[in-house]
Amino acid sequence: MSARLDVKKTYKLYIDGEFPRSESGRSYVVADAKGGFLANASQASRKDARDAVRAARSAFGGWSGRTAYNRGQVVYRIAEVLESRRDQFEAELRSSEGVTPAKARTFVDAAIDRLVWYAGWADKIAQVVGGANPVAGPYFNHSAPEPSGVIAIIAPAGPLLGLVSVVAPVIACGNTCVVIASEPHPLTAITLAEVMATSDLPGGVVNVLTGSVAEIAPWLASHSDVNGIDLTGVNDPDLGRTLEEAAAENLKRVRRPGLEDLLATPALDRMTKFLETKTVWHPMGL
Repeated sequence: MSARLDVKKTYKLYIDGEFPRSESGRSYVVADAKGGFLANASQASRKDARDAVRAARSAFGGWSGRTAYNRGQVVYRIAEVLESRRDQFEAELRSSEGVTPAKARTFVDAAIDRLVWYAGWADKIAQVVGGANPVAGPYFNHSAPEPSGVIAIIAPAGPLLGLVSVVAPVIACGNTCVVIASEPHPLTAITLAEVMATSDLPGGVVNVLTGSVAEIAPWLASHSDVNGIDLTGVNDPDLGRTLEEAAAENLKRVRRPGLEDLLATPALDRMTKFLETKTVWHPMGL
């Protein structure tokens, strides 16, 4: 009897709720923690990035129009599905990063907890950063936060916790996003995309690209239909400066933090950075 061959997983992109291969037909080798072959990942092109931005823009109206409470429910649902598949994620972290089983559990626990944390803030952030403003005159003056739009994100090296840490606050606020996954560790990002696809998250709200940051990120930074860019995963100072300059050409919001401890308690600045404040005046007594 011949030995059974394993069915190897094909890692594709995640665009508009679907899993296409790169239109360029390219892929690149992903190594495991010991430098051996782990898998082939799709290498996204500028055309793939353009398709992802188009999908994110199409999804923005419906997603931002949902109640904040409902968006929180959807983000919480992602945490539920991730919890049910924790063994798979722990195994992928051990193989790709070479971490111990205890460390893998720590990262998965933190990713689930972070999703729950941002889900809880979805319908509370407006009360914290908005409100009634005192004015010298017979008017009501109210400020309320609104999502910026389509956000491009360069994810940090942590293939699970890093991706969750940058995506969850953006979508909880009503934005949609295009994410470039960690270039050396992209596989867990696509597995997380499978979790999103099987949760209640509408297609196009999150789009995940794998491949070269240096190739895709400058194009996203200069894209006129991208409203903000998170450079958390950019470690090259020259590339970071290039991306900031490209973003400045069309007045994008740019978040470029320093070195961050992904296991530390998250802060609200990841949410507020990609919120706009709308202020409304209304005469009293009418």
